[in-house]
Amino acid sequence: MIAEPENKATFYQYRLLKKKSIARSVIYSYLCLPVMMLFFNLLAFSWTGLFFFLLAGPITLWIHYVIARTILLLVRTSYTKRWRWNLSMPWFGYVPDQHFSYRMFARVHLNMSWIGLCIITICLLWSPVSFTLSLLFWHLWMLGPRFYAIIILARERKDGLIKLNDQDVSYYLQ
Repeated sequence: MIAEPENKATFYQYRLLKKKSIARSVIYSYLCLPVMMLFFNLLAFSWTGLFFFLLAGPITLWIHYVIARTILLLVRTSYTKRWRWNLSMPWFGYVPDQHFSYRMFARVHLNMSWIGLCIITICLLWSPVSFTLSLLFWHLWMLGPRFYAIIILARERKDGLIKLNDQDVSYYLQ
């Protein structure tokens, strides 16, 4: 009798179609944008600009989380297990942790951008201008690297899988 292993592993065969590295200098330059926006808020709106700028960051993260989680739950519950919080650059926020469908990645982030802009527009009616500008800045800043990934992979096959690594974006075909 042949002994079977206790943990039967499943092996997936992925073929790398494209890998786009992100230079450290680009990441550092991207990290300078919030500092520049903070100085603008301080100059334009004094200390209230600082308060609203610091408040808008976590609120934008929460809005992104709620939108992404809702879309993933509406589509399929198994997708939500593949997403996690990432606090490192350039993938700051709630992003896929494993190989993830490119189509679903693009769908979540395009919907997140439009719904987020609608929420910010509604906030414009009742919130101070500095808070609304800070929300808009954080919204676009957090989505920037993700849109970069969507744009560089736009010409590839749409049935592939995307993997966000610390220094690159990888695109695989199963």
